[in-house]
Amino acid sequence: MRVHVATDHAGLEFSRTLQEHLRLAGHEVVDHGPAEYDALDDYPSFCINAALAVAEDWSNGVESLGVVFGGSGNGEQIAANKVRGIRAALVWNLDTAKLAREHNNANVISIGARQHGVDEAIAFIDAFLAEPFPGDERHVRRISQLAEFERTGDIADRVVDAIGRGEVPVVLGAGAGA
Repeated sequence: MRVHVATDHAGLEFSRTLQEHLRLAGHEVVDHGPAEYDALDDYPSFCINAALAVAEDWSNGVESLGVVFGGSGNGEQIAANKVRGIRAALVWNLDTAKLAREHNNANVISIGARQHGVDEAIAFIDAFLAEPFPGDERHVRRISQLAEFERTGDIADRVVDAIGRGEVPVVLGAGAGA
C-alpha cells in the first residue's frame, strides 16, 4: 500500500518514526513534509499536498491512503478535507481508526501528536491500514451523498438548506462585525 504522510513541526518526530515503521511493514511511503523542524511552519500546504496525492493516486487506479499529524490533528484533518474526494477522519483510539474505514471509507486519517504516544499512534495507523471497507449499502449511500454535495452543493432527494451558503469570515470573535 502506498501511504502519503504529512505533518507540521508538532508531529515531525512522530512522522519520522511512523515512516520507518511503515517501510519495515512493506508499505511505500511518500513524505510530503516538512523536511526539517521549523516551529513557525504552516501545516495546510503539507497536509493538502498529501491529500492531493491520495486523490490523484485513486484517480489513476493506485490504492493509497494518507496519514497527517499535528499537535491536535484538528487543523490537519480540516486541511486534508479541503481536497475534493478526500474523507479525512480524526482518530483518537483503535475504534475510531477502524470505523473511519469501515463506516466512512476514510482515505486519510489525522492524529494529534501531542495527544498520543508514538506506539499508540502506530497502533491506530496499523488498524486503519488493515481495516477494509466492506461496502455496506447504507455507508455507500451516505458517502455518495457527501461526494454529491462536494461536487454540486446539493444532495438529490434530500433537503439541504439554502441558508448559510455564504462564506464564513476568517477572523471571528471580538471585534467581528463591529
